[in-house]
Amino acid sequence: MATATSVIQNTIKAFVDGRGISVYKFMQETGVSQPTAYDLYNHPEKIPTGETLDKICRAYRIQPGVLLRFVED
Repeated sequence: MATATSVIQNTIKAFVDGRGISVYKFMQETGVSQPTAYDLYNHPEKIPTGETLDKICRAYRIQPGVLLRFVED
């Protein structure tokens, strides 16, 4: 019996691109470090820490669910 796998992914690339801003601008507006900003943008499997998620949500006044999605096989 095969089991379904599920994973949480970040949607930061879609969020940043949807706002029409660069990753650099995203980094400046949120206070997230450069390596973290680019890592999250380029790797949807990377999940932001609570602190990073808090910075992004506060900067853009959004809920965490805007930046994360649940994917089930």
